[in-house]
Amino acid sequence: MSTTVICPNCNTQFEPTAAIAQSVREELSKEFNQRWQEKQREREEQFRQREQQLVQQQAEQQKRMDEERRVMEANLRTELQKKAAADVEARMRLLEDDNKTKDAKLAEAREKEMDFLKKMQDLKTREQEMELEMKRRMIEERTRLEESIRKGEEEKSKLAQAEYDMKLRERDKQLEDQKKLIEEMKRKSEQGSMQLQGEVQELALEELLRSAFPFDVVSEVGKGIRGADCVLKVRNSFGQECGSIIFESKRTKDFSQEWVEKLKADTRTLNADIAVIVTQAMPKDMESFGQKDGVWVCSFAEVRPLVVVLRDLIIKVYTASRSQENKGDKMTLLYNYLTSTEFAAQWNAIREGFARMKMSIQKERDQMEKLWKAREKELEKVLLNAAHIHGSIEGIAGMDIDLNLQAGEAHLIE
Repeated sequence: MSTTVICPNCNTQFEPTAAIAQSVREELSKEFNQRWQEKQREREEQFRQREQQLVQQQAEQQKRMDEERRVMEANLRTELQKKAAADVEARMRLLEDDNKTKDAKLAEAREKEMDFLKKMQDLKTREQEMELEMKRRMIEERTRLEESIRKGEEEKSKLAQAEYDMKLRERDKQLEDQKKLIEEMKRKSEQGSMQLQGEVQELALEELLRSAFPFDVVSEVGKGIRGADCVLKVRNSFGQECGSIIFESKRTKDFSQEWVEKLKADTRTLNADIAVIVTQAMPKDMESFGQKDGVWVCSFAEVRPLVVVLRDLIIKVYTASRSQENKGDKMTLLYNYLTSTEFAAQWNAIREGFARMKMSIQKERDQMEKLWKAREKELEKVLLNAAHIHGSIEGIAGMDIDLNLQAGEAHLIE
């Protein structure tokens, strides 16, 4: 039933559903973009803070390195000055005593100077290595930070996208309800409804099961009827019903133990094989899907892989039970069939068919051999007459024609 609204200014009639739907979509898109920009700014702010911390740590470490270098240079200068003064005094004494002693001291001074230069070079090398190590650590830390931020953003983006898709489903359901009653739609879109959210997840669950397992039967339990939300009747490749799985869909903030007890009672009532609770809020002692008091509990994203495993288990149990069913009776029936006149008649018919085929082949072979014998006799007569003619001609013409006749006879035989 369509609802039309008349404009009080221009008296134009129009359908408000499309306009309201467009407004709702634009509002959702604007809200999603605002949240995304806020998350992007938070990520940039975190990255700037971490970079400032790294730069500050590098500056402090560089400062400590400069201080250590100054202290080392001062100690080396003091030591060098003392040693230089001692060397000058010693050279003065040695100049007076012996030129050889002066040369030895000079060589020692040069050697010490080389040691000093070597120490300075080692200090510069160490400083460069420390600077390179610091840069490498900064790059690694920045890479780890960017990777962790990227993974966090990807997870948040996936969660936001899933929540956005779920909200779109809710909005679509609300728009369908708006066609019946516009005022009811406005109230639900403003305050939301836990019942509506649960219905959306139930519809999404049924749609997922139908698309993932097209050969199974998904039946919905009506409102007001005691039992689970939907039932999946598992079928094998031959179309035989092997068992059933019942599902209870919950979309609340907290998990309740009463759901487990209720679903176990529903399992006994519906005579189902396995019970599954699809919930947004997992139990406190469970991080992912698992079994709780005999009932499987999982999130909406884990439904499909869990049902694949449970279906395979049900089909294997059904196949094993059927293979053991009436095993003795089947053996008796097979023995009776093999010893019956019906089997003997069918087997004799097969034997007679093979025998007729063999007789037909033998008959054809006999006819062909008879024909071959007749042709062989005719050929012998022709060759004998040809030999007589050859003898007569040879007696008349002599040896000159013998070679030509032999060649013609060989060609005829071929």
